Amino acid sequence: MSTATVAPVVTFGEVLLRLSPPGTERFFQSPTLRTFWGGAEANVAAGLAWLGGQASHVTLLPDSPIADAAVRAMRGDGVNMGHVQRGVGRVGIYFLESGAGARPLAVTYDRADSAFARMTGDEFDWRQILQGAAWFHVSGVSAALGDGPYRAIQHAMDAADALNVPISLDLNYRPALWAGRDPKPLMQALAKRASLLIGNPGALQVMLGIDTAGTWPEPPEAVRTSAELAAAQFGCAHVAVTQREIISASEHGWQAHVYDAAARQMYSARRYQIELVDRVGGGDSFVAALLYQLQRSVALPDALEFATAASALKLTIAGDVNRVTERDVATFLSSVK
Repeated sequence: MSTATVAPVVTFGEVLLRLSPPGTERFFQSPTLRTFWGGAEANVAAGLAWLGGQASHVTLLPDSPIADAAVRAMRGDGVNMGHVQRGVGRVGIYFLESGAGARPLAVTYDRADSAFARMTGDEFDWRQILQGAAWFHVSGVSAALGDGPYRAIQHAMDAADALNVPISLDLNYRPALWAGRDPKPLMQALAKRASLLIGNPGALQVMLGIDTAGTWPEPPEAVRTSAELAAAQFGCAHVAVTQREIISASEHGWQAHVYDAAARQMYSARRYQIELVDRVGGGDSFVAALLYQLQRSVALPDALEFATAASALKLTIAGDVNRVTERDVATFLSSVK
């Protein structure tokens, strides 16, 4: 990982401890669980740092040895953790069983009353944190975790607007976290403040009320229509749409598109069909690579191809974080031309 001189991308979200059985085993089939650190926005920060960019992750953790390990792990991936606040609560945990073939992935969350979820939302000096930042990135996962995290997002967006820092919002719909609540009122308000909006067709529909084709694969004209509607309704400069085809728990199709509102142009990347090692973090790695390219003023079609390739590679890597470099992605793109 290089020490880039470009401005940092600032991300905000919970850092989670993931516990998974080895390989494709069922939960507690053997008395072993592998540990990984992750979280939607934390994965973006770490993936961006691995590519060679600068990233700062803002979060709230308890004052405990487990939380200290989370901070060390993020720093080990090259992320600046200088804006971590400490609070009352616990480290959030989730259990993930990978599945195989016809047996799907299974996830169980154990994150209630985490320190992050219990924040008031007033813990951070966002003007200081975002001074000189290239982007501010957050996702619907943080918005789902309670009034405190949502209040913090609003404060962060206020500071980003005042400092002319563009905002990236990944919808990242997690049904279990919304627990029967309608996410649209909260997420529509955030989407109106985003320069870059990211989501799959299902998330666009459930979280923003943007109608989609409802079939896989959504035809190109339906994807474009959804992206155009989102851009028009919420004023986003760019709308990125990811498409994941779950062929089985062991094989996925993966493709992404970006709509440029100013040019009224839709760009589509190559589709990949991947034998999975780990499906977690595919969307996060796409966001990380797209932001990495956009802040370097790479042409949008090229940035999209790079980001889609980077996220396809992530599906072959165990854990939540995409541990690939810019050279790795360039080599992969050369091999598939």
